[in-house]
Amino acid sequence: MNIQKLTILSTLEGLRKKQFTAVDLAQGCLANIKKYNDDYHVLLTVVDEDVLLTKANEIDKTDYSRPLSGIPIVLKDLFSTDGLRTTAGSKVLENYTPVYDATVVRKLKEAGAIIIGKANQDAWAHGSTGENSDFTPTGNAYNKDYAAGGSSSGSAVAVALGMALAATGTDTGGSIRVPASWNNLIGLKPTYGRVSHCDGLIARFDWSHYQNRC
Repeated sequence: MNIQKLTILSTLEGLRKKQFTAVDLAQGCLANIKKYNDDYHVLLTVVDEDVLLTKANEIDKTDYSRPLSGIPIVLKDLFSTDGLRTTAGSKVLENYTPVYDATVVRKLKEAGAIIIGKANQDAWAHGSTGENSDFTPTGNAYNKDYAAGGSSSGSAVAVALGMALAATGTDTGGSIRVPASWNNLIGLKPTYGRVSHCDGLIARFDWSHYQNRC
């Protein structure tokens, strides 16, 4: 199925009308990951295929009544994920696996979203082009030799290449909006404080200062 042509709204309608299943969606995303990820360096970690399909199958047994039932979502690798590697795009955290979910991640799961994987980014969210990842730069969805924008580079390219229907990012000075615009997408920066930026989001500056702001 063509993931790129779907929206969250049209997907929820399709699921509820039995036009396709959450398993179909997950398999479509996995197919695009296998097709593009090695060349575009979009996802640093992909959830095990069996785990994904099991989760999708569980959702297919429901009535898809939750706001994001069965919707495949990629997370910027700045968000802590219980049992799933979280690097912040830095080799310093290359082997770090959190033991809890960030508030944003927990709420997405509660809403029925299926987490596909963790997206590449400028290390510690320091950058605006996606070229500062400690692993390798993310390629632009329209030309892999061009910059993808940052710091949420992998999040934007994952959506543009159909690896997920949506993705989380973080934005202080354009880190959602820049990669979205460079990859022909819409990127939304929520009003400050509307989404938790304290619980489980790896800080991009001095931690003691960050705690004082929470």
